[in-house]
Amino acid sequence: MGIQLPVVSAPARPSPGVGRTADARDTLGRPLRDLRISVTDRCNFRCVYCMPKELYGQGYRFLPSAELLDFEEIVRLVRVFVRLGVHKVRLTGGEPLIRPGIERLVQMLAGLDGVDDVTLTTNGSLLASKAAALQAAGLGRVTVSLDSLRDEVFGQMNDVRFPVSRVLDGIDRAAAVGLRPIKVNAVVKRGVNDADVLDLARHFRGTGHTLRFIEYMDVGHSNGWQLDEVVPAAEIVDRIDAIFPLEPVEAEYPGEVATRYRYRDGAGEIGMIASVTRPFCGDCTRARLSAEGFLYTCLFATEGHDLRRLVRGDKEDEVIEGALRDIWGARSDRYSELRSSATADLPKVEMSYIGG
Repeated sequence: MGIQLPVVSAPARPSPGVGRTADARDTLGRPLRDLRISVTDRCNFRCVYCMPKELYGQGYRFLPSAELLDFEEIVRLVRVFVRLGVHKVRLTGGEPLIRPGIERLVQMLAGLDGVDDVTLTTNGSLLASKAAALQAAGLGRVTVSLDSLRDEVFGQMNDVRFPVSRVLDGIDRAAAVGLRPIKVNAVVKRGVNDADVLDLARHFRGTGHTLRFIEYMDVGHSNGWQLDEVVPAAEIVDRIDAIFPLEPVEAEYPGEVATRYRYRDGAGEIGMIASVTRPFCGDCTRARLSAEGFLYTCLFATEGHDLRRLVRGDKEDEVIEGALRDIWGARSDRYSELRSSATADLPKVEMSYIGG
């Protein structure tokens, strides 16, 4: 019958940390804990599920640098978010490592009172050359996207023929400088890389890295998502369990997106991010800030809130805090629980814009 997915408990309310006022809560009682910050809308890959080349080709207009939040503006906003309950910050893109001076931003964020964890998600293409500087700047952990170990499949998915070996070199270098534990994310698309699930599991078993499989999601409209291209997390678990027996693991913290499993022989863990077949909206504690300062309260949001206008309009922090409380307090997002034909054509923001 297969392994049953474990039940995750509702989020508990932690004690306020340094610099916090009253925690922000949305209409469903969900706290604000995690902030994902896109530092650029540019990427050196053209992954078919995120930035397909036919839409993001040479003529595509990316944001001019003057429209991006500068590092001081980002840090100021994070300070305000901390007052509302945020304690984890993740840098995303596009590809965050192509933003000039990214190490300086990491250092600025890591030094903020109330920020307990600064992490980064990357395609791994530049990680080997930047890992040491990022670790020295205060980056705690890194998540690397890798959808296949076969160059022909990985090249087909990133659509720039980037070799697997260079991503693996980046993972090895990050581990060597202490950016552990490393998480490796693989988006699984039926008929493209679903045959690679066991190879990925076999490769990362025993390495200390956590491999996480992500159900192919309908973020934005550019990837041409179809439900029959989704490989359900339960199917992936059963495939792996048949070869490498698994057992479920309880969530480490409220709002954890991945359902966790460990190998029964002690060779480590894997995770499943099942937004399509097992939505986790009820525990969602994440907000997303785009590269030019728009706040999105859901990965599948249809509109954002302009925070850059407040920051560049010389508004006091208290005014920005009040605006954020109003935005989060009105939040009722639960797209994945409501996903249906009625939601399919909503004008959702693209993943490359807010970093997934």
